[in-house]
Amino acid sequence: MVTLVEVAEAAGVSPSTVSYVLSGKRRISTPTQLRVREAIARLGYHPHAGARALAGKRSHIIALVVPLRADLYVPVMMEIAIAVTVTARRHGYDVLLITNDEGPDGVRRVARSGLADGVILMDVQLDDPRIAVLRETGSQAALIGLPGTTSGLASVDHDFARAGALCAEHLAALGHREIAFIGYSRAVYERHAGYAERTLAGFQQAADDLGLRVLHRPCEGTYESTAGAFTRILADRPGTTGFVVQNEGAIGPLLSLLRTSGRAVPEDASVVALCPEPLAEQYSPPLTAVTGPARELGARAVELVSSRLNGTPTDEITLLTPVLTPRDSSGPAPRPPAAGGARDDEQHGRCPVDREGAKRPSLRMGSSGTTAMAPASDGER
Repeated sequence: MVTLVEVAEAAGVSPSTVSYVLSGKRRISTPTQLRVREAIARLGYHPHAGARALAGKRSHIIALVVPLRADLYVPVMMEIAIAVTVTARRHGYDVLLITNDEGPDGVRRVARSGLADGVILMDVQLDDPRIAVLRETGSQAALIGLPGTTSGLASVDHDFARAGALCAEHLAALGHREIAFIGYSRAVYERHAGYAERTLAGFQQAADDLGLRVLHRPCEGTYESTAGAFTRILADRPGTTGFVVQNEGAIGPLLSLLRTSGRAVPEDASVVALCPEPLAEQYSPPLTAVTGPARELGARAVELVSSRLNGTPTDEITLLTPVLTPRDSSGPAPRPPAAGGARDDEQHGRCPVDREGAKRPSLRMGSSGTTAMAPASDGER
Protein backbone atom coordinates (compact mmCIF):
# COMPACT_ATOMS: atom_id res chain seq x y z
CA MET A 1 0.00 0.00 0.00
CA VAL A 2 1.31 3.45 -0.92
CA THR A 3 2.13 5.64 2.07
CA LEU A 4 1.90 9.38 2.61
CA VAL A 5 5.72 9.53 2.84
CA GLU A 6 6.04 7.97 -0.62
CA VAL A 7 3.63 10.55 -2.01
CA ALA A 8 5.71 13.32 -0.45
CA GLU A 9 8.89 11.96 -1.99
CA ALA A 10 7.27 11.67 -5.42
CA ALA A 11 5.97 15.24 -5.21
CA GLY A 12 9.22 16.65 -3.81
CA VAL A 13 7.57 18.05 -0.65
CA SER A 14 7.44 17.19 3.03
CA PRO A 15 4.89 14.72 4.45
CA SER A 16 3.28 17.55 6.38
CA THR A 17 2.66 19.43 3.13
CA VAL A 18 0.85 16.40 1.75
CA SER A 19 -1.28 16.31 4.91
CA TYR A 20 -2.11 19.99 4.62
CA VAL A 21 -3.12 19.54 0.96
CA LEU A 22 -5.45 16.69 1.95
CA SER A 23 -6.90 18.35 5.05
CA GLY A 24 -7.08 21.92 3.82
CA LYS A 25 -5.99 23.16 7.27
CA ARG A 26 -3.26 25.35 5.85
CA ARG A 27 -3.06 27.34 2.65
CA ILE A 28 -0.79 25.67 0.10
CA SER A 29 0.09 27.25 -3.24
CA THR A 30 -1.86 25.99 -6.23
CA PRO A 31 1.22 24.63 -8.10
CA THR A 32 2.23 22.63 -5.01
CA GLN A 33 -1.30 21.33 -4.53
CA LEU A 34 -1.46 20.16 -8.12
CA ARG A 35 1.96 18.50 -7.85
CA VAL A 36 0.87 16.63 -4.73
CA ARG A 37 -2.46 15.58 -6.22
CA GLU A 38 -0.80 14.38 -9.41
CA ALA A 39 1.57 12.25 -7.31
CA ILE A 40 -1.42 10.85 -5.40
CA ALA A 41 -3.16 9.97 -8.66
CA ARG A 42 -0.05 8.45 -10.20
CA LEU A 43 0.80 6.30 -7.17
CA GLY A 44 -2.78 5.34 -6.38
CA TYR A 45 -2.62 6.66 -2.80
CA HIS A 46 -5.88 6.50 -0.85
CA PRO A 47 -6.02 8.87 2.13
CA HIS A 48 -7.79 7.62 5.23
CA ALA A 49 -11.49 8.26 4.78
CA GLY A 50 -11.95 9.07 8.47
CA ALA A 51 -9.28 11.72 8.36
CA ARG A 52 -10.92 13.43 5.43
CA ALA A 53 -14.30 13.30 7.16
CA LEU A 54 -12.85 14.91 10.27
CA ALA A 55 -11.23 17.61 8.19
CA GLY A 56 -14.58 18.36 6.59
CA LYS A 57 -12.88 20.09 3.70
CA ARG A 58 -13.26 19.95 -0.02
CA SER A 59 -10.31 19.66 -2.35
CA HIS A 60 -11.73 22.37 -4.65
CA ILE A 61 -10.51 20.25 -7.55
CA ILE A 62 -12.51 18.97 -10.52
CA ALA A 63 -11.04 15.98 -12.35
CA LEU A 64 -11.35 16.21 -16.14
CA VAL A 65 -10.97 12.81 -17.81
CA VAL A 66 -9.59 13.57 -21.27
CA PRO A 67 -9.36 11.12 -24.20
CA LEU A 68 -6.09 9.98 -25.73
CA ARG A 69 -7.05 8.60 -29.12
CA ALA A 70 -5.43 9.01 -32.52
CA ASP A 71 -8.84 9.37 -34.20
CA LEU A 72 -9.89 12.45 -32.24
CA TYR A 73 -9.46 16.00 -33.52
CA VAL A 74 -7.10 17.48 -30.94
CA PRO A 75 -7.90 21.22 -31.43
CA VAL A 76 -11.54 20.63 -30.43
CA MET A 77 -10.53 18.56 -27.40
CA MET A 78 -8.14 21.31 -26.29
CA GLU A 79 -10.80 23.99 -26.77
CA ILE A 80 -13.16 22.05 -24.50
CA ALA A 81 -10.43 21.45 -21.90
CA ILE A 82 -9.51 25.14 -21.83
CA ALA A 83 -13.15 26.12 -21.40
CA VAL A 84 -13.45 23.69 -18.48
CA THR A 85 -10.34 25.15 -16.84
CA VAL A 86 -11.38 28.80 -17.26
CA THR A 87 -14.95 28.21 -16.06
CA ALA A 88 -13.78 26.10 -13.12
CA ARG A 89 -11.57 28.95 -11.91
CA ARG A 90 -14.57 31.28 -11.97
CA HIS A 91 -16.35 28.82 -9.67
CA GLY A 92 -13.33 28.51 -7.35
CA TYR A 93 -12.02 25.17 -8.61
CA ASP A 94 -8.76 24.00 -10.11
CA VAL A 95 -8.71 21.23 -12.71
CA LEU A 96 -6.81 17.96 -12.50
CA LEU A 97 -6.33 16.31 -15.91
CA ILE A 98 -6.72 12.53 -15.93
CA THR A 99 -6.19 10.53 -19.11
CA ASN A 100 -8.78 7.91 -19.97
CA ASP A 101 -6.27 5.17 -20.77
CA GLU A 102 -7.10 3.49 -17.43
CA GLY A 103 -10.80 3.39 -18.26
CA PRO A 104 -13.16 2.62 -15.34
CA ASP A 105 -10.25 1.84 -12.96
CA GLY A 106 -8.89 5.35 -13.34
CA VAL A 107 -12.26 6.92 -12.53
CA ARG A 108 -12.65 4.61 -9.53
CA ARG A 109 -9.19 5.50 -8.24
CA VAL A 110 -9.84 9.24 -8.44
CA ALA A 111 -13.27 8.91 -6.83
CA ARG A 112 -12.09 6.80 -3.89
CA SER A 113 -8.92 8.77 -3.20
CA GLY A 114 -10.75 12.02 -2.59
CA LEU A 115 -8.48 13.75 -5.10
CA ALA A 116 -11.36 15.70 -6.59
CA ASP A 117 -14.76 16.93 -5.50
CA GLY A 118 -16.28 16.24 -8.90
CA VAL A 119 -15.55 14.55 -12.21
CA ILE A 120 -16.15 15.52 -15.84
CA LEU A 121 -15.97 12.73 -18.42
CA MET A 122 -15.18 13.46 -22.08
CA ASP A 123 -15.49 11.17 -25.12
CA VAL A 124 -18.56 9.41 -23.72
CA GLN A 125 -19.63 6.23 -25.49
CA LEU A 126 -23.21 5.04 -25.83
CA ASP A 127 -22.46 2.11 -23.51
CA ASP A 128 -19.63 3.77 -21.55
CA PRO A 129 -18.35 1.46 -18.74
CA ARG A 130 -17.12 4.44 -16.69
CA ILE A 131 -20.68 5.52 -15.93
CA ALA A 132 -21.27 2.46 -13.75
CA VAL A 133 -18.26 3.52 -11.65
CA LEU A 134 -19.71 7.01 -11.17
CA ARG A 135 -22.93 5.48 -9.87
CA GLU A 136 -21.06 2.95 -7.71
CA THR A 137 -18.91 5.60 -6.01
CA GLY A 138 -21.61 8.27 -5.77
CA SER A 139 -19.38 10.77 -7.56
CA GLN A 140 -20.71 14.19 -8.44
CA ALA A 141 -20.15 14.22 -12.18
CA ALA A 142 -21.08 15.66 -15.55
CA LEU A 143 -20.67 14.07 -18.95
CA ILE A 144 -19.55 15.77 -22.14
CA GLY A 145 -21.34 13.39 -24.44
CA LEU A 146 -24.65 11.58 -24.35
CA PRO A 147 -24.70 7.90 -23.30
CA GLY A 148 -27.37 5.43 -24.33
CA THR A 149 -29.03 5.64 -20.90
CA THR A 150 -29.16 9.04 -19.19
CA SER A 151 -31.14 8.30 -16.02
CA GLY A 152 -29.63 10.07 -13.01
CA LEU A 153 -26.93 11.76 -15.07
CA ALA A 154 -26.08 15.35 -15.96
CA SER A 155 -24.91 15.55 -19.57
CA VAL A 156 -24.16 18.16 -22.19
CA ASP A 157 -23.50 17.46 -25.84
CA HIS A 158 -24.02 18.74 -29.34
CA ASP A 159 -27.25 17.57 -30.96
CA PHE A 160 -25.40 15.30 -33.37
CA ALA A 161 -28.55 13.69 -34.72
CA ARG A 162 -29.80 17.11 -35.78
CA ALA A 163 -26.36 17.93 -37.23
CA GLY A 164 -26.54 14.88 -39.47
CA ALA A 165 -30.07 15.76 -40.53
CA LEU A 166 -29.03 19.31 -41.45
CA CYS A 167 -26.48 17.94 -43.91
CA ALA A 168 -29.05 15.77 -45.68
CA GLU A 169 -31.66 18.53 -45.74
CA HIS A 170 -29.24 21.10 -47.17
CA LEU A 171 -28.10 18.88 -50.03
CA ALA A 172 -31.64 17.73 -50.76
CA ALA A 173 -32.80 21.35 -50.99
CA LEU A 174 -30.09 21.89 -53.63
CA GLY A 175 -31.47 19.00 -55.69
CA HIS A 176 -28.92 16.29 -54.81
CA ARG A 177 -30.46 12.82 -54.73
CA GLU A 178 -27.40 10.57 -54.31
CA ILE A 179 -25.19 11.41 -51.34
CA ALA A 180 -22.18 9.73 -49.73
CA PHE A 181 -21.33 10.04 -46.03
CA ILE A 182 -17.58 9.74 -45.29
CA GLY A 183 -17.23 9.10 -41.57
CA TYR A 184 -14.63 8.23 -38.98
CA SER A 185 -12.69 4.97 -38.88
CA ARG A 186 -14.36 1.64 -38.23
CA ALA A 187 -12.88 1.62 -34.71
CA VAL A 188 -14.92 4.71 -33.78
CA TYR A 189 -18.19 3.01 -34.73
CA GLU A 190 -17.14 -0.29 -33.15
CA ARG A 191 -16.65 1.39 -29.77
CA HIS A 192 -20.06 3.08 -30.18
CA ALA A 193 -18.82 6.66 -29.96
CA GLY A 194 -21.99 8.68 -29.49
CA TYR A 195 -20.96 11.64 -31.65
CA ALA A 196 -20.33 9.36 -34.65
CA GLU A 197 -23.33 7.04 -34.33
CA ARG A 198 -25.84 9.78 -33.56
CA THR A 199 -24.70 11.90 -36.51
CA LEU A 200 -24.94 8.97 -38.90
CA ALA A 201 -28.36 7.96 -37.56
CA GLY A 202 -29.70 11.51 -37.90
CA PHE A 203 -28.35 11.76 -41.45
CA GLN A 204 -29.85 8.39 -42.42
CA GLN A 205 -33.25 9.21 -40.94
CA ALA A 206 -33.46 12.54 -42.73
CA ALA A 207 -32.32 10.90 -45.97
CA ASP A 208 -35.05 8.27 -45.63
CA ASP A 209 -37.67 10.97 -45.00
CA LEU A 210 -36.48 12.92 -48.06
CA GLY A 211 -36.23 9.90 -50.34
CA LEU A 212 -32.47 10.21 -50.90
CA ARG A 213 -30.12 7.40 -51.90
CA VAL A 214 -27.19 7.41 -49.51
CA LEU A 215 -24.29 5.26 -48.44
CA HIS A 216 -21.72 5.43 -45.66
CA ARG A 217 -18.01 4.72 -45.90
CA PRO A 218 -15.76 4.72 -42.80
CA CYS A 219 -12.34 6.26 -43.28
CA GLU A 220 -9.09 6.49 -41.30
CA GLY A 221 -8.59 10.10 -42.38
CA THR A 222 -5.34 9.55 -44.32
CA TYR A 223 -5.03 10.31 -48.03
CA GLU A 224 -4.80 6.60 -48.83
CA SER A 225 -7.89 5.65 -46.84
CA THR A 226 -9.87 8.60 -48.21
CA ALA A 227 -8.89 7.61 -51.74
CA GLY A 228 -10.07 4.07 -51.05
CA ALA A 229 -13.41 5.29 -49.71
CA PHE A 230 -13.82 7.69 -52.64
CA THR A 231 -13.08 4.94 -55.18
CA ARG A 232 -15.62 2.59 -53.58
CA ILE A 233 -18.24 5.32 -53.51
CA LEU A 234 -17.91 6.00 -57.23
CA ALA A 235 -17.84 2.27 -58.00
CA ASP A 236 -21.02 1.64 -56.01
CA ARG A 237 -22.83 4.92 -56.73
CA PRO A 238 -21.32 6.63 -59.80
CA GLY A 239 -24.19 9.12 -59.76
CA THR A 240 -23.16 10.56 -56.39
CA THR A 241 -23.15 14.37 -56.44
CA GLY A 242 -23.22 15.17 -52.72
CA PHE A 243 -20.60 14.37 -50.08
CA VAL A 244 -20.95 14.73 -46.31
CA VAL A 245 -17.71 14.45 -44.32
CA GLN A 246 -17.50 13.83 -40.60
CA ASN A 247 -13.76 13.27 -40.40
CA GLU A 248 -11.46 16.27 -40.20
CA GLY A 249 -8.52 14.36 -41.66
CA ALA A 250 -10.46 13.33 -44.77
CA ILE A 251 -11.60 16.81 -45.86
CA GLY A 252 -8.41 17.91 -47.63
CA PRO A 253 -7.86 14.56 -49.39
CA LEU A 254 -11.49 14.47 -50.58
CA LEU A 255 -11.27 17.93 -52.14
CA SER A 256 -8.03 16.94 -53.86
CA LEU A 257 -9.54 13.68 -55.14
CA LEU A 258 -12.57 15.48 -56.53
CA ARG A 259 -10.31 17.88 -58.42
CA THR A 260 -8.07 15.17 -59.86
CA SER A 261 -11.12 13.18 -60.97
CA GLY A 262 -12.34 16.17 -62.98
CA ARG A 263 -15.20 17.06 -60.63
CA ALA A 264 -15.39 20.77 -59.88
CA VAL A 265 -16.72 21.87 -56.47
CA PRO A 266 -19.52 22.88 -56.31
CA GLU A 267 -20.45 22.69 -60.03
CA ASP A 268 -20.16 18.89 -60.27
CA ALA A 269 -20.08 17.83 -56.62
CA SER A 270 -21.09 19.51 -53.37
CA VAL A 271 -19.29 18.97 -50.08
CA VAL A 272 -20.68 19.57 -46.59
CA ALA A 273 -18.40 19.06 -43.59
CA LEU A 274 -19.08 18.60 -39.90
CA CYS A 275 -16.12 20.51 -38.48
CA PRO A 276 -15.07 23.68 -36.61
CA GLU A 277 -15.54 27.04 -38.33
CA PRO A 278 -11.80 27.86 -38.60
CA LEU A 279 -11.16 24.56 -40.37
CA ALA A 280 -14.06 25.08 -42.79
CA GLU A 281 -12.80 28.54 -43.74
CA GLN A 282 -9.22 27.51 -44.48
CA TYR A 283 -10.03 25.37 -47.53
CA SER A 284 -10.51 26.42 -51.13
CA PRO A 285 -13.36 26.67 -51.72
CA PRO A 286 -14.48 27.51 -48.17
CA LEU A 287 -16.66 24.70 -46.88
CA THR A 288 -20.33 24.65 -46.13
CA ALA A 289 -20.17 23.31 -42.59
CA VAL A 290 -22.24 22.24 -39.61
CA THR A 291 -20.66 23.41 -36.38
CA GLY A 292 -21.34 23.61 -32.66
CA PRO A 293 -19.89 25.67 -29.79
CA ALA A 294 -17.08 23.56 -28.28
CA ARG A 295 -16.37 26.09 -25.53
CA GLU A 296 -19.96 26.01 -24.38
CA LEU A 297 -19.68 22.25 -23.86
CA GLY A 298 -16.86 22.69 -21.37
CA ALA A 299 -18.42 25.65 -19.58
CA ARG A 300 -21.79 23.95 -19.22
CA ALA A 301 -20.20 20.77 -17.85
CA VAL A 302 -18.51 22.75 -15.06
CA GLU A 303 -21.78 24.49 -14.20
CA LEU A 304 -23.54 21.11 -13.92
CA VAL A 305 -20.86 19.72 -11.57
CA SER A 306 -20.82 22.92 -9.51
CA SER A 307 -24.61 22.76 -9.07
CA ARG A 308 -24.38 19.20 -7.81
CA LEU A 309 -21.56 20.06 -5.40
CA ASN A 310 -23.56 22.99 -4.04
CA GLY A 311 -26.50 20.79 -3.12
CA THR A 312 -28.73 21.31 -6.15
CA PRO A 313 -28.31 18.05 -8.05
CA THR A 314 -29.73 18.00 -11.54
CA ASP A 315 -30.35 15.25 -14.07
CA GLU A 316 -30.42 17.84 -16.81
CA ILE A 317 -29.60 16.76 -20.36
CA THR A 318 -28.49 19.71 -22.50
CA LEU A 319 -28.21 19.38 -26.27
CA LEU A 320 -26.59 22.35 -28.01
CA THR A 321 -28.17 23.28 -31.33
CA PRO A 322 -25.90 22.88 -34.36
CA VAL A 323 -25.71 25.53 -37.08
CA LEU A 324 -25.22 25.00 -40.82
CA THR A 325 -23.33 27.83 -42.54
CA PRO A 326 -23.55 27.72 -46.36
CA ARG A 327 -20.30 28.57 -48.15
CA ASP A 328 -18.81 27.96 -51.59
CA SER A 329 -18.49 24.16 -51.44
CA SER A 330 -22.18 23.41 -51.97
CA GLY A 331 -24.41 24.34 -54.86
CA PRO A 332 -27.25 23.07 -57.05
CA ALA A 333 -26.96 19.50 -58.23
CA PRO A 334 -25.70 19.21 -61.80
CA ARG A 335 -28.53 18.97 -64.32
CA PRO A 336 -29.03 15.63 -66.04
CA PRO A 337 -28.22 15.65 -69.76
CA ALA A 338 -30.99 16.52 -72.19
CA ALA A 339 -32.53 13.65 -74.13
CA GLY A 340 -30.21 12.76 -77.02
CA GLY A 341 -27.71 15.37 -75.85
CA ALA A 342 -24.22 15.04 -74.47
CA ARG A 343 -23.93 13.60 -71.00
CA ASP A 344 -22.68 15.89 -68.26
CA ASP A 345 -19.51 13.84 -67.77
CA GLU A 346 -18.82 13.88 -71.52
CA GLN A 347 -19.16 17.65 -71.52
CA HIS A 348 -16.42 17.76 -68.88
CA GLY A 349 -14.15 15.45 -70.84
CA ARG A 350 -14.70 12.43 -68.58
CA CYS A 351 -15.44 8.88 -69.60
CA PRO A 352 -19.10 7.91 -69.19
CA VAL A 353 -19.74 5.80 -66.10
CA ASP A 354 -22.42 3.28 -65.22
CA ARG A 355 -25.02 4.93 -62.97
CA GLU A 356 -26.43 1.69 -61.62
CA GLY A 357 -26.55 2.08 -57.81
CA ALA A 358 -25.96 -0.37 -55.01
CA LYS A 359 -28.54 -1.40 -52.45
CA ARG A 360 -29.25 1.21 -49.76
CA PRO A 361 -27.76 0.51 -46.31
CA SER A 362 -30.12 -0.08 -43.41
CA LEU A 363 -30.15 0.77 -39.71
CA ARG A 364 -31.02 -1.55 -36.87
CA MET A 365 -31.44 -0.80 -33.19
CA GLY A 366 -29.27 -2.64 -30.69
CA SER A 367 -30.59 -4.16 -27.49
CA SER A 368 -29.48 -1.12 -25.49
CA GLY A 369 -31.29 1.27 -27.80
CA THR A 370 -28.08 2.28 -29.54
CA THR A 371 -27.94 2.58 -33.29
CA ALA A 372 -25.92 0.06 -35.25
CA MET A 373 -25.61 -0.55 -38.93
CA ALA A 374 -26.78 -3.72 -40.63
CA PRO A 375 -23.88 -5.76 -42.03
CA ALA A 376 -23.10 -5.11 -45.67
CA SER A 377 -20.30 -5.82 -48.07
CA ASP A 378 -17.28 -3.52 -48.29
CA GLY A 379 -18.13 -1.86 -44.96
CA GLU A 380 -21.32 -0.25 -46.23
CA ARG A 381 -23.28 1.45 -43.50
